Amino acid sequence: MLHDLQALTVNGERLWQSLADMAQIGATPKGGVRRIALTAEDKAGRDQFVAWCKAQGLAITIDRMGNIFARREGADSALPPVISGSHLDTQPSGGRFDGCYGVMAALEVCRTLDDHGITTRHPIEIAVWTNEEGTRFTPVMEGSGVFAGKFTVEHARAQKDVNGVTMGEALDAIGYAGDVECGKPVAAYFEAHIEQGPVLENANEVIGVVSGGLGQRWFDVTVTGMDAHAGPTPMHLRRDALQGATPIVAAIDAIGRAHPDTRATVGHMRVEPNSRNVIPGTVHFSVDLRAPTDAQLSAMETQVREAAARECAARKLEHTMVQTVYFPPTPFAKVCKNAVRSAAQRYGYPHRELVSGAGHDAIYLASVCPAGMIFVPCKDGISHNEIEDARPEHITAGCNVLLQAVMEMAGVV
Repeated sequence: MLHDLQALTVNGERLWQSLADMAQIGATPKGGVRRIALTAEDKAGRDQFVAWCKAQGLAITIDRMGNIFARREGADSALPPVISGSHLDTQPSGGRFDGCYGVMAALEVCRTLDDHGITTRHPIEIAVWTNEEGTRFTPVMEGSGVFAGKFTVEHARAQKDVNGVTMGEALDAIGYAGDVECGKPVAAYFEAHIEQGPVLENANEVIGVVSGGLGQRWFDVTVTGMDAHAGPTPMHLRRDALQGATPIVAAIDAIGRAHPDTRATVGHMRVEPNSRNVIPGTVHFSVDLRAPTDAQLSAMETQVREAAARECAARKLEHTMVQTVYFPPTPFAKVCKNAVRSAAQRYGYPHRELVSGAGHDAIYLASVCPAGMIFVPCKDGISHNEIEDARPEHITAGCNVLLQAVMEMAGVV
């Protein structure tokens, strides 16, 4: 029996078809998906997921944040569930796999267990987390954040989109504001996901054993000088905010390159007055720092602040740097990482340990239970894009690993 369980595999064709069917909901002309959180398209995706789960005999509950849980009962219903899942909402020009793969893989795990008549000791639940992307409502990963106690339901429901619609109103409108309180004991959490980066594909490896999530600090920086006429003002008398900001941005890039697992990005910049014959008087830009340890993250922040102070002083400019986001580095549980690694070895899949540079629901779940993630390659490392793609054999491999990890943590009767 043990040998048979270790050799068990999912139905890859069925998994791929589920992904294809879900991708038709909110499909875009370029082959991507647009299912913004709590829109009609999101409701349609949720409805389809619930219908599939009910057809499989899974019991559905929905909490006050609209998080959906589809439960496959275990031999001991009093035990906390092993949960696996992700999200169904997408970016405005999203792909077919980001988030959706984790949900469909968890559903395929339950279908496979049913196909083979396997009973687990712990119940297994599939989770669909609300508003992971943060495209319509902020912050990101809102549903799992409330579940993990990072913010209150009331705070989350009060958040507004650009049209002034609150999250609570949107949840009510699509009929997914449940009456179950958020949060409960969880035995373990696993999330299968495309890597959203190029490491696995470049290394010709199939499985990423995710060690944890990078810590993140985001800042808004403003550099202030004096806007003046570009013709009459000599170069040596200028207080050009853009020329002050430029070496700071270059320094930020160098800081991110100093270590292999650190990231530093300036993704947004606004120049004022933004006229071709006016010396820029003010520049606003974002800074996104990511690192595997708080010590590295703090050191990177110090280096950015020193660079900003140095460059602005040299040009008689003023500046401010205000932190807007902080996510601590999040290591995943050793027991979950070992389960993923052992499963990859059992199937003979080339694998490596790597860190997640992106935020995922698993990061919040890791604060309340043992959690782990499984990465599979995506084509050219591209995600958050309509051309996002993955190979069927990799999608199947990741789900096979998820199956074994879930069985290990849930126990088999």
